[in-house]
Amino acid sequence: MQKIAVVGAGLMGHGIAQIFALQGFSVGLTDVSAKALDAAVDNVRSNLALLADQGIIEKRSAGPAVARIATTTDMSRAVEGADFVVEAVIENLEIKQNIFRELDAICPENVIMATNTSVISITEIAARAQHKSRVVGTHFWNPPYLIPLVEVVRGDHTADHVMDRTIDILKSVGKHPVRVNKDVPGFVGNRLQHALWREAISIVEHGIADAATVDECVKFGFGLRLPILGPMENSDLVGTDLTLAIHDYLLKYLEHSPDASALLKEIVARGDLGFKSGRGFQQWSAEDIAETHNRLKTYLLKVTSQPKL
Repeated sequence: MQKIAVVGAGLMGHGIAQIFALQGFSVGLTDVSAKALDAAVDNVRSNLALLADQGIIEKRSAGPAVARIATTTDMSRAVEGADFVVEAVIENLEIKQNIFRELDAICPENVIMATNTSVISITEIAARAQHKSRVVGTHFWNPPYLIPLVEVVRGDHTADHVMDRTIDILKSVGKHPVRVNKDVPGFVGNRLQHALWREAISIVEHGIADAATVDECVKFGFGLRLPILGPMENSDLVGTDLTLAIHDYLLKYLEHSPDASALLKEIVARGDLGFKSGRGFQQWSAEDIAETHNRLKTYLLKVTSQPKL
């Protein structure tokens, strides 16, 4: 495989293009907006400069990587000669379905067509494509060039060899792909993440603790061991008998509503949209927001530069 294509040059698309370009692939990057394509190349150049400054990549590799990304507003031109195509447009089912219908018509049958959706059904996205067996989910996490995980999600029609080949491709560019065997809303990562968020919001809503305290309990408590000890491993470590005893007592007290929190709805309704507006569950100054972004990026760069465990 020599070339891949990325459809959508936004937040995720340019990062995905960067991953493959840095590993020597030619990348066709396409978007309906020429302005977005220009911004994407600038973002890739900036990201690579940051990685070089941190010693994560050699400075001499940045220029050639950028040069391997060819941008165009013509999708057929971008995917020409590509063996693997990743769609990374906005989370709109109809738009994605139309893109895959078009991709299916212009790409040879051996080309794998992947979607970077984080929550939408892979099966539904593939609905308008004739060759549904080659459509697969590849859920990268933001920022994709720093977060190793990619969830490889099987749709109802995805072929075994498409799953296997996609995993091999992602491993070849240094990602950590995991196999998701059923096409369920949220896949694995977001189901886990939002189960935690639901309980966190419920704790605040019921006055058990404020938002800052909830975050402290995660960041200075069990969150410290999560990168080393996942929940299933931890359950075995403490003992499945203890896990059962705790669940028999505790689970009935946890939030189990199928609806979004009334508190969350109220916050959104009054326009408190978090960093976007300066207030959400907590108050945020411009300095706070900048510090949080910098703290996250610094941490991810540090983790990325460490030897893999």
